[in-house]
Amino acid sequence: MSQDVTKVAAIQMVSGADVQRNLAEAEGLLAQAAASGARLAVLPENFAFMGDGDAAKLAIAETPGAGPIQEFLSTQARRHGLWLLGGTLPLRADKTGEARAYASALLFDADGRQVSRFDKWHLFDVHIPERDEHYEESRSTLAGDAIRVLDTPIGRIGLAVCYDLRFPELFRRMADEQVEILALPSAFTAATGRAHWEVLLRARAIENLSYVIAPNQGGRHENGRETWGDSMIVDPWGQVLARLASGAGVVTAGINLATLRATRARFPVLQHRKLKSP
Repeated sequence: MSQDVTKVAAIQMVSGADVQRNLAEAEGLLAQAAASGARLAVLPENFAFMGDGDAAKLAIAETPGAGPIQEFLSTQARRHGLWLLGGTLPLRADKTGEARAYASALLFDADGRQVSRFDKWHLFDVHIPERDEHYEESRSTLAGDAIRVLDTPIGRIGLAVCYDLRFPELFRRMADEQVEILALPSAFTAATGRAHWEVLLRARAIENLSYVIAPNQGGRHENGRETWGDSMIVDPWGQVLARLASGAGVVTAGINLATLRATRARFPVLQHRKLKSP
């Protein structure tokens, strides 16, 4: 692989209610990603738990900085020398008496140190048209309010989660902070994924001239929910570099920041914006 190219991995899962079983599966998939030469791996939203009901999810919530899921992420990053984004896990709030938790994506460096945390901004409170599917994420989840864009050896990474994908203004703010790679762990439903997943991912890549790494949950879960899958890696021109239709697995692709920067210089659409973020 060229010196200018860095391999990254998106990991697709079909997580269930058994945390240890989910972590064991994630461990095997991370080993595959590392063996392929990936330097960054991204796990999907809810990678450690997709059970039945809010109470079950809150029961496995961890205190920030301590807990078996966080320890797992740190250990895996250090063991494989990977930068690792743990899709989301529930983290308890500091507020006294608050029954809800944050849906937090945690980024660890290759030495196993947590270097960033993104709390999902936009909560999935929807009734899917023409389907008997209703979601009210805000009953158990607190919304975040901080943008996370940071420098890494792989590139300048911006973090977002699942439903955030539908809100382009969030990604424009990241573009203001010179984002180069958008990491989007997700658990898109089958219905909304079928209709919108690919077009939204490619749109976010194109309009921000950024790479997109988008691991998704992908299959029928123990709780009856069906997720879309189709985890993919997209380049800044909107081309899908790699994808996985359904089931657990790993997709990898090479990203080339020299090419990204040259494209931005030749096609300076981000500099031509008339309406700028406040």
